[in-house]
Amino acid sequence: MPAAHEPAFSEHLATNRYFDRTFGRDAVKVLPGEYFVATTDLVMVTVLGSCVSACIRDRDKGIGGMNHFMLPEGGNAGLASSSARYGAYAMEVLLNHLLKLGARRQALEAKVFGGGQVMASLTRSQVGEKNVEFVLNYLRMESIPVVAKDLLDVYPRKVYYFPANGRVMQKKLVTMHNDTVAERETEYARRLSRDSIEGDVELFG
Repeated sequence: MPAAHEPAFSEHLATNRYFDRTFGRDAVKVLPGEYFVATTDLVMVTVLGSCVSACIRDRDKGIGGMNHFMLPEGGNAGLASSSARYGAYAMEVLLNHLLKLGARRQALEAKVFGGGQVMASLTRSQVGEKNVEFVLNYLRMESIPVVAKDLLDVYPRKVYYFPANGRVMQKKLVTMHNDTVAERETEYARRLSRDSIEGDVELFG
């Protein structure tokens, strides 16, 4: 069954569920600032501009999840910087929930996407590059191998992730107007500048 909405995890858990007729299965849309985990054969879908998504799964058990996050502007991309604290929180919440569902740390693998330069306001501050640097550094420090990645470039991406078998389908939105992606990520960036992450996340396992 999909992940339960436990109080410790529910604040950022994606809630946009629907049936995807193309793939003939349940799907979850993961928006900026959200994540989702599952133990069943569904598909997780997100559209990325400057944000990044880490798709992480236990390669033996088929338990997997996806997040969608951006570092707030300011600071550098180092794991100790204040701006990177939100990225660390987004990664830890995803990992925590996977481990709680029975995933084993030594069996985890990651696929990462995003960090495109699709918004002029964020290109100037190199948000996409900082997001990419952060997520790769984080996974390296956590000893989680990155088995596939598609990062940077100038196009938005639509990513379909099937955690049961680790399959990813990606579409670069070359001809699509970027207004929706830009508006969504601009609002997300504004929200990050207003909000702060309180407390720490304790990792299981």
